[in-house]
Amino acid sequence: MDTLLDRFLRYVKIDTQSDEGSAAHPSTPGQLELARLLEKELQGLGLSNIRLSNKGYLMAELPANSDKNLPTVGFIAHLDTSPDVSGKDVKPQVFADYDGQDLILNKAENIVLNVQEYPELNDYVGQTIITSDGITLLGADDKAGIAAIMTAIANIMDKPESKHGRIVIGFTPDEEIGQGADFFDVADFGADFAYTVDGGILGELEYETFNAAIAHVDIQGINVHPGSAYMRMKNALYIAMEFNTLLPGHERPEYTRDYEGFYHLNKLQGSVESAKMTYIIRDHDMAKFEHKKAYFERCAAFLNSKHGEKTVNIKISDQYYNMKEKIEPVFYIIDLAEQAIADNGIIPQIKPIRGGTDGARLSYMGLPCPNIFTGGHNFHSRYEFISLESMEKAVGVIMRIIELNEIQDN
Repeated sequence: MDTLLDRFLRYVKIDTQSDEGSAAHPSTPGQLELARLLEKELQGLGLSNIRLSNKGYLMAELPANSDKNLPTVGFIAHLDTSPDVSGKDVKPQVFADYDGQDLILNKAENIVLNVQEYPELNDYVGQTIITSDGITLLGADDKAGIAAIMTAIANIMDKPESKHGRIVIGFTPDEEIGQGADFFDVADFGADFAYTVDGGILGELEYETFNAAIAHVDIQGINVHPGSAYMRMKNALYIAMEFNTLLPGHERPEYTRDYEGFYHLNKLQGSVESAKMTYIIRDHDMAKFEHKKAYFERCAAFLNSKHGEKTVNIKISDQYYNMKEKIEPVFYIIDLAEQAIADNGIIPQIKPIRGGTDGARLSYMGLPCPNIFTGGHNFHSRYEFISLESMEKAVGVIMRIIELNEIQDN
């Protein structure tokens, strides 16, 4: 029978890196490849109502075996990995009984997971650490979540005497590029509430996310031969830099934490004639979020008054909102998860997400959906790693949530 580690190693070897420049759904074919593999595994486990949409959404259910009228609980993880680092030809490495020393991921390329730089490694001495070979990311975000859900369901199927309500699971594409909920059919999924298994370190439980927007800035310049450019050239690259300097320097990701929001320039390309920038705008507080967007627009207006109308054109699109507003009215689902974490001998770490999950949008689509941990570190990085023991705890938490849902009879 497959172990949790077997599943995880099998899943990470499939390249599911999403592509924000693609018009396809899902954005890359590898996501469908993984979804089809999971579809077969779900069939092998004996789940019912298994359906895979042509857009890459995989859903299934385990019918209730309890005679109580219980709410349906769902568990969700995403198929794709981040575009930030390659997910092709992932070569996972398993370091059993970790000794607390630096981990050499790739001797030939001198890529080392350094304890001095990543002191959290000290928390895992004696455990089994899984990494990539340093050339790619590992893909624990979120294949650890997929493996945990699949293992928990398999364990429950092995214990038919354990009573539970109806359980539904869903695997979504393109979460990393903000499209994971685009074609998610909440009614078809059929859960009263759900959890994304997409968090980080051991014990994390999250029900607050950023309010989020993406902003595209297009700058039109005038290119003239530099020898005759006097009072004629309008350098789009300089104007791009000027725009960026108008934004508060202390409101960048590298200078913010906890509930502090930011502007993040994550793409810049161009020439003298034209330049394009992409920003993400984030804040947990809705009023501050709206203020940030309004200030962004005022910066564009100022530069247009200085350099000429239509020099700077911006388009701001909201991506998701803080799910706290939708979770608080059903806070028992947080209490349920917190108890499940504690029952597994873990201190719950309830804190805001400095990011978002599929659950943020799903909560606003009528499916309250907080986030629980997988145990991973350094997501979106070649230095990503995860402890097998933390993944096992995630499996235990999923199973305990299901047990508590039956015991507490909410």
